[in-house]
Amino acid sequence: MDGYAIALVFAVLFGLAIGSFLNVLIHRVPLGNSIVAPRSSCPHCGAPIRIGDNIPILSYLMLRGKCRTCRRPISPQYPIVEALTAGLSLALFIKFGPTLQYLLFFLFCAALEVISVIDLHHRIIPDILSLPGILCGLAAALLLGHVSFVSSLIGAIAGGGILLLIAFAYERLTGRTGMGGGDIKLLAMIGAWLSAWSLPLVVLIASLSGIVTGLVFIVTSGQGLRTRIPFGPFLSLGAVIYLFFGPLITRWYLDVLS
Repeated sequence: MDGYAIALVFAVLFGLAIGSFLNVLIHRVPLGNSIVAPRSSCPHCGAPIRIGDNIPILSYLMLRGKCRTCRRPISPQYPIVEALTAGLSLALFIKFGPTLQYLLFFLFCAALEVISVIDLHHRIIPDILSLPGILCGLAAALLLGHVSFVSSLIGAIAGGGILLLIAFAYERLTGRTGMGGGDIKLLAMIGAWLSAWSLPLVVLIASLSGIVTGLVFIVTSGQGLRTRIPFGPFLSLGAVIYLFFGPLITRWYLDVLS
């Protein structure tokens, strides 16, 4: 096995390990609990998770998705998050190689992943994730130079401003609150990381994917227009797609126009 192949394996293992930690964040951050102590435990019986039962994905398969102590089912969210994080780590390593850019954008994608799952479960986007994420995006612009600091700053301001205007207009027209402050701060974070130029495409992807998903849920849930779907996961999806394919999509769109 050559050096590059070994590096790819390391990227996957690194992603699996971080994915396991992301599950801790997803569970504890909304509750305001410490992410350091106590040790992870079964959410049903409270039995501490053994070290040998905490191996990403593998332990879930060996235990057949059940707690060793009480035999009640473990949420499939745990191996899904671990596998997704490993996939993101591998894709980012292939794109950027063993660079600071890989590490920082992995941090960005991991934060989006945690935010998305928390938003799906609790319909909230914690400020403790989005606000430091804005600052980290501005710092990344200075460290990496992938975008100018001015563009990053404008992206943060414009990202928050766009959704703030949309939320204000929706509330004025319908008399209902349609978008939370968490979504506004999340788009500001995305703008800080990816620059102001990314925002139109990110919002477009998020809106289209959100509309399609919303229509499916409206039809299948039986709740009609009362169905409420969090927007954070779709903004995160738009950001990740832009990160990997933004320039390619933009060139294709300009070619179509011309």
